[in-house]
Amino acid sequence: MKKLVVLLLVVALIVGMTACTTAKKVDIGIVLPTKDEPRWVQDEARFKEALKGTDYSVEILFSQGSSAKEKENVDALIAKGIKVLIICPHDGGAAAAAIEAAKKEGIKVIAYDRLITDTDAVDFYVTFDSIAVGEAQAKYLVSKAHGTGNSLYLYAGAASDNNAFLFFEGAWNILQPKIADGTFAIKNSSEAVALQGKAKLSRDEMGKIIGQVTTNWDFNEAKNKAEAHLTSATAADKGNVFILAPNDGTARAIADAFATDTAVLSYTVTGQDAEKASVQYIIDEKQAMTVFKDVRTLVKDSIEMAVSILGGKDPQTTGSYNNGKIDVKAKQTEVIVVNVDNVRAALIDSGYYPASDFTGLQ
Repeated sequence: MKKLVVLLLVVALIVGMTACTTAKKVDIGIVLPTKDEPRWVQDEARFKEALKGTDYSVEILFSQGSSAKEKENVDALIAKGIKVLIICPHDGGAAAAAIEAAKKEGIKVIAYDRLITDTDAVDFYVTFDSIAVGEAQAKYLVSKAHGTGNSLYLYAGAASDNNAFLFFEGAWNILQPKIADGTFAIKNSSEAVALQGKAKLSRDEMGKIIGQVTTNWDFNEAKNKAEAHLTSATAADKGNVFILAPNDGTARAIADAFATDTAVLSYTVTGQDAEKASVQYIIDEKQAMTVFKDVRTLVKDSIEMAVSILGGKDPQTTGSYNNGKIDVKAKQTEVIVVNVDNVRAALIDSGYYPASDFTGLQ
């Protein structure tokens, strides 16, 4: 019996040692904000695809809209020995604590798509030109507006997301002169009306407007807010309306609300991300446009940056963004405006989506 116990202990020790020596090391840790939005699930698949041609291992975790879960995810990846952390924060300010823990372990931190603010622990930022996104949305609205007094409804992303401010800043750059000259009349934000004479807004001033018109990137919140605005609006505030919606999910929600109001004769609503559902809305002329940010390029830039770091090289950057503490070196990716006229060329012919995903495509 004693020999059997000893034998079992030896076997257990050998198995344990084998497990330790064969445990897979994780080189790159990736943390994405949620699995509940199609955009981030697509990103997960593209990250895995991009790393197939490398010798590096990766683990991708989702924070499910929780900064606490995000911190747990980063801690778990630190424990697995990652050398590079790619993170798209749920909340740009709250994520500072998580990446500071990574920085203390000598891990290089790449902020992905959303900037992490008020910390010096960010090494690099891979992003689309967020101000250009807002400008593209606003330019589209301007191009479709005629005459004066056109009803303008403003909506924004989450105040916890630095990108929401950049998108709004870009849109305001284009819309404000057209508000000042009477082309547009703001209908759903007293804060925006109070500031409509200012060409440049401070972050606090933008925060006041965003606080009134935030969707928090949430479909239901966007729909409820749009319905509330329509309920309080007069018939004169409706008619042919123009809507700045920050992304595709909120665009569809807001479009659905405006489409059911009989006093709304037409609506032109912006979007962002080229989500499949919104591409179908564009084909069906229920959403006017989307800003296509080719995630394949963003993922490719992120992986190339991580591989450069792992290879002891300095990643290529094209600019920088101030995060409130430091200027973070950034790699920027261009954006493309997509509407019904170029949806096939931009999204189907480019191989981003198969034509079979849509109906009524010309």
